[in-house]
Amino acid sequence: MLKKSVELLAVAVSAALMLASPASAELKDILEAGTIKIATPENFPPFGSLGADGEYEGYDIDVARMIAEDLGVELELVPVTSKQRIPFLDTDRVDLVISTLGANPERAKSIWFSHAYAPFFSGAFAKPDVSVDTIADFAGKKIAVTGGTLEDLAITEDAPEGAEIIRFGDNAATIAAYVSGQADVIVTGNMVALGIANENPDYNLENKFIIANSPSYIGVKTGNIDLLQWVNVFVLHKKLNGKLDGLSKKWLKTPLPPLPAL
Repeated sequence: MLKKSVELLAVAVSAALMLASPASAELKDILEAGTIKIATPENFPPFGSLGADGEYEGYDIDVARMIAEDLGVELELVPVTSKQRIPFLDTDRVDLVISTLGANPERAKSIWFSHAYAPFFSGAFAKPDVSVDTIADFAGKKIAVTGGTLEDLAITEDAPEGAEIIRFGDNAATIAAYVSGQADVIVTGNMVALGIANENPDYNLENKFIIANSPSYIGVKTGNIDLLQWVNVFVLHKKLNGKLDGLSKKWLKTPLPPLPAL
């Protein structure tokens, strides 16, 4: 009976070690294989899309390349749609996801997240001569926003008396109204604002302040603690040496804002 109990205990311990050990070898496996597979945006400029030369380019592409360079391995880009990001990580088709991935409690049931590496937010945007630092400064100004959006709900709740909020049916109409001079400020996502700035460079459109922040994180398969630790050190290093700030200015046309760490 004692012998059988010892055998059962040994099996249980062995099973527990098997469940715990594969994750710690993931970084080692990547280094030994000499290749890292990273999921990046298939068509979401300026984070990732096909360039004029037929090669993928963008903020996330450059981050993926820096990771491969720092690891000293070859990079295999795996372009994905939004719906493919977590399934590709879960099924080991990729080692990391760098594809404008936001963190939330539901997703955290399936994967792990690194520290934030890129800004993604909604904000108030206007020309340099328009002075607005908070929602309180909307008083006496015309504000263009797409009706029913999170941005609309956020500013409506806190808008001061005297602010004229002009709502439009979709982003295209909101953009057209702002560009035509119907509003002093446009409240929208940073990617929409970037599009306006690219199409109207003489505007010198500025991000006045952030309405809602939803930065991007690198996705790591649950259990791969060594890889997660390395990625977090990578993100910290690129923040400190200014490389991420350079990418933000290059692709997003704005300095890198403070980003959260998990």
